[in-house]
Amino acid sequence: MLIFHNYLSLTIEGKKMIQEEIENHVITDSRLCGGRPCIRGTRIEIAVILDALSEGLSMDEIIDHYPVLKKEDIQAAAAYAAELTRENIWKATVL
Repeated sequence: MLIFHNYLSLTIEGKKMIQEEIENHVITDSRLCGGRPCIRGTRIEIAVILDALSEGLSMDEIIDHYPVLKKEDIQAAAAYAAELTRENIWKATVL
Protein backbone atom coordinates (compact mmCIF):
# COMPACT_ATOMS: atom_id res chain seq x y z
CA MET A 1 0.00 0.00 0.00
CA LEU A 2 1.32 3.42 -0.96
CA ILE A 3 1.45 5.89 1.91
CA PHE A 4 1.17 9.48 0.77
CA HIS A 5 3.02 12.31 2.47
CA ASN A 6 0.90 15.13 3.88
CA TYR A 7 2.71 17.60 1.66
CA LEU A 8 1.81 15.77 -1.52
CA SER A 9 0.34 18.01 -4.14
CA LEU A 10 0.80 18.50 -7.84
CA THR A 11 -0.28 21.62 -9.64
CA ILE A 12 -1.50 21.34 -13.20
CA GLU A 13 -3.40 24.21 -14.77
CA GLY A 14 -3.50 26.03 -11.46
CA LYS A 15 -5.18 23.23 -9.48
CA LYS A 16 -3.50 21.37 -6.65
CA MET A 17 -4.26 17.69 -6.17
CA ILE A 18 -4.03 16.23 -2.69
CA GLN A 19 -3.89 12.65 -1.43
CA GLU A 20 -7.63 12.13 -1.17
CA GLU A 21 -8.19 13.37 -4.70
CA ILE A 22 -5.51 11.04 -6.03
CA GLU A 23 -7.09 8.10 -4.23
CA ASN A 24 -10.44 9.02 -5.81
CA HIS A 25 -8.89 8.53 -9.26
CA VAL A 26 -6.17 5.86 -8.91
CA ILE A 27 -6.89 2.30 -7.86
CA THR A 28 -4.84 -0.85 -7.54
CA ASP A 29 -6.92 -4.01 -7.66
CA SER A 30 -5.47 -7.49 -8.14
CA ARG A 31 -8.49 -8.32 -10.33
CA LEU A 32 -7.79 -5.47 -12.77
CA CYS A 33 -4.80 -4.99 -15.06
CA GLY A 34 -2.78 -7.62 -13.22
CA GLY A 35 -2.78 -5.49 -10.08
CA ARG A 36 -1.07 -2.55 -11.78
CA PRO A 37 -2.42 0.88 -10.84
CA CYS A 38 -5.09 2.24 -13.15
CA ILE A 39 -7.71 4.95 -13.30
CA ARG A 40 -10.78 4.06 -11.22
CA GLY A 41 -13.65 2.78 -13.35
CA THR A 42 -11.40 2.02 -16.32
CA ARG A 43 -8.69 -0.38 -17.36
CA ILE A 44 -6.39 2.46 -18.35
CA GLU A 45 -3.12 1.93 -16.52
CA ILE A 46 -1.19 4.80 -14.98
CA ALA A 47 1.82 3.72 -17.04
CA VAL A 48 -0.13 4.29 -20.27
CA ILE A 49 -0.91 7.85 -19.24
CA LEU A 50 2.69 8.50 -18.20
CA ASP A 51 3.96 7.08 -21.48
CA ALA A 52 1.68 9.43 -23.37
CA LEU A 53 2.87 12.41 -21.33
CA SER A 54 6.52 11.43 -21.86
CA GLU A 55 5.88 11.28 -25.61
CA GLY A 56 4.79 14.89 -25.46
CA LEU A 57 1.04 14.46 -25.75
CA SER A 58 -1.01 17.16 -24.08
CA MET A 59 -3.85 16.37 -21.71
CA ASP A 60 -6.34 17.15 -24.45
CA GLU A 61 -4.58 14.79 -26.87
CA ILE A 62 -4.61 12.00 -24.28
CA ILE A 63 -8.32 12.57 -23.71
CA ASP A 64 -8.86 12.41 -27.49
CA HIS A 65 -7.25 8.94 -27.43
CA TYR A 66 -9.06 7.88 -24.24
CA PRO A 67 -12.35 9.83 -24.11
CA VAL A 68 -13.35 8.26 -20.79
CA LEU A 69 -10.49 10.14 -19.08
CA LYS A 70 -10.81 13.55 -17.49
CA LYS A 71 -8.01 16.04 -16.89
CA GLU A 72 -8.18 15.20 -13.18
CA ASP A 73 -7.43 11.54 -14.02
CA ILE A 74 -4.27 12.54 -15.86
CA GLN A 75 -3.28 14.88 -13.05
CA ALA A 76 -3.82 12.07 -10.53
CA ALA A 77 -1.67 9.70 -12.59
CA ALA A 78 1.21 12.18 -12.58
CA ALA A 79 0.83 12.88 -8.85
CA TYR A 80 0.72 9.15 -8.09
CA ALA A 81 3.93 8.60 -10.05
CA ALA A 82 5.59 11.53 -8.28
CA GLU A 83 4.75 9.99 -4.93
CA LEU A 84 6.23 6.65 -5.99
CA THR A 85 9.57 8.34 -6.61
CA ARG A 86 9.44 9.91 -3.15
CA GLU A 87 8.91 6.47 -1.62
CA ASN A 88 11.80 4.94 -3.62
CA ILE A 89 9.41 2.42 -5.14
CA TRP A 90 11.00 2.39 -8.55
CA LYS A 91 13.71 0.75 -10.55
CA ALA A 92 16.71 2.67 -11.81
CA THR A 93 20.34 2.00 -12.51
CA VAL A 94 22.46 3.09 -9.57
CA LEU A 95 25.60 4.85 -10.69
